[in-house]
Amino acid sequence: MRWSQTLIVTKKEVPDGAEIPSHILMLRAGLISQVMAGAYAYLPLGLRSLKKAERIVREEMDKTGAVELLLSALNPQSLWEQTNRVEAFGNVLMKFPITRAGRQTPVVLCPTHEEPITELVSKCVSSYRQLPITLYQIQTKFRNEERPRFGVMRTSEFLMKDAYSFDATLEGLNQSYQKMYDAYHRIFERCALNFLPVEAESGPIGGDASHEFMILSENGEDNIVVCPQCRYAANTEKAEIGECRAEAISSEPLAEVEKVLTPGASSIEAVCKFLKCAPEKMLKTLIFSVDDKPVVIVVRGDHDANENKVRKFLNAQKVELASEDVIRRVTGAPVGFAGPVGLKEDVPVYADFKVREVVNGVTGANAPGEEAHIVGVNPGRDFSPTAYADLRNAVAGDPCPRCDGTLQMQKALEVGHVFKLGTKYTEALNARYLDADGEALKPIIMGCYGIGVTRILAGLIENSFDDKGIIWPVALAPYEVCLVPMRVNDERVMSVTNDLHDALLQQGVDVLMDDRDARPGVKFNDIDLIGFPLRVVVGPKGLDNGEIELKWRWSDGVEMLPLESAAQRIAEMVKEERASGSRFRSR
Repeated sequence: MRWSQTLIVTKKEVPDGAEIPSHILMLRAGLISQVMAGAYAYLPLGLRSLKKAERIVREEMDKTGAVELLLSALNPQSLWEQTNRVEAFGNVLMKFPITRAGRQTPVVLCPTHEEPITELVSKCVSSYRQLPITLYQIQTKFRNEERPRFGVMRTSEFLMKDAYSFDATLEGLNQSYQKMYDAYHRIFERCALNFLPVEAESGPIGGDASHEFMILSENGEDNIVVCPQCRYAANTEKAEIGECRAEAISSEPLAEVEKVLTPGASSIEAVCKFLKCAPEKMLKTLIFSVDDKPVVIVVRGDHDANENKVRKFLNAQKVELASEDVIRRVTGAPVGFAGPVGLKEDVPVYADFKVREVVNGVTGANAPGEEAHIVGVNPGRDFSPTAYADLRNAVAGDPCPRCDGTLQMQKALEVGHVFKLGTKYTEALNARYLDADGEALKPIIMGCYGIGVTRILAGLIENSFDDKGIIWPVALAPYEVCLVPMRVNDERVMSVTNDLHDALLQQGVDVLMDDRDARPGVKFNDIDLIGFPLRVVVGPKGLDNGEIELKWRWSDGVEMLPLESAAQRIAEMVKEERASGSRFRSR
């Protein structure tokens, strides 16, 4: 391909509204063009990279035995009503009526495809002999992102690979899950991503049944905890906390409980400012509805309660914050002024382990009609929790649950997720199979596996750029080699460049020739901005010596190759780097 024959539009300035490196560079390098907030067109260079990521995903999925299909992005809303997800998605679900034969039919644009794939399987699979099977697609998804940002990181329209496994047994599900987990490792390694699989909150079956694949990035939207000693990693919803190490016994004398009016101070921040105390002195008291019964959860003021941990600890099906009426009934206090001392109803009180260390704490006063707190509160003396447990999100500095290391907090962005769905959708949509006896109809057991294909590109760029532009690995670069004739009006230079271009094409190399009549500095700046891995310069002086110049994007030095063997040698290097990525990783 010649530069003059394709559409490449680069920009010198940072586009308005672009905040993070991937967004800035994808716009400046002419990979994408914004259509509206949350929607982007992929220009020729961006599409080539996207297709390469898609091909890697497809190749690794096919190796697992998964079967590709393509589902409709447009669905009847009634299908989603059967699983109660119209309400669950809320405004995120793009839904609208279409008029047919004078009648209105409610439809949705799929943000994910559990419902349509399960309905399809319910029609096509009826016997255990047809199981297991894993089906996947690479399809456009739609979500009404109210605050789209960061370029293609968070958009209303995006390309996703979603796969769904269908098994007759839990053992089969575990095997299907492991195949996908291993395939994800291979996919992200081939894409040269700086990724980390982290434990995530499991599905309805429970156990270690979910992992997110995270790209470590300072601009990531997620927080994960990592132990640098044993490499344990988990998102904050899932992260366990090791046994609390012995803290120095406080020499602070126990104070008497005293009520203090705190008008308008209903938040931790406001109370700390009003009473001039530290958040770790606060006893944050939350009233949850656990399977429709009130439960009190107490955590330290600088910590956040973890609903998933509460659900697991209490073996509950449904956990949600209690209504205002329930809070007033249990505590007698206005919302924001609850505490574990002097509750108006006999309800269980569960406290996080760290609450035990609080001396002379501050908490809501449970005072009817008063906005007040009490100070000098001590667990064990002034209230006795029903039980202590790990009920909060992990934070930096917490002990690792797997070794004697200490957890660190890192920013990351999610690029993939594998988890076990169980029978939630197959029961709702009646996807069942006949067992070996040919009698019992049993719900098929599902797993779900997603990859944000568009996020692969943005995630790679977040960790692979310099002050000149993008640094692509060969595996994802829009073109692997960019040929630069230094004088497009020189017949000898152009003849050699054209011959080299055709020879590389014949050997399977993705090559672009910069045939613009422009200064070398302009060409080099654009080539570095776009990030082509290998730049090959053909100039009169080099040809006088029978040589051409070669430079890897991530290297400061240049290499001279004999012209007579240049095509063969370049092709060998590109194919080797395409397979191993060793030069890129060692940069």
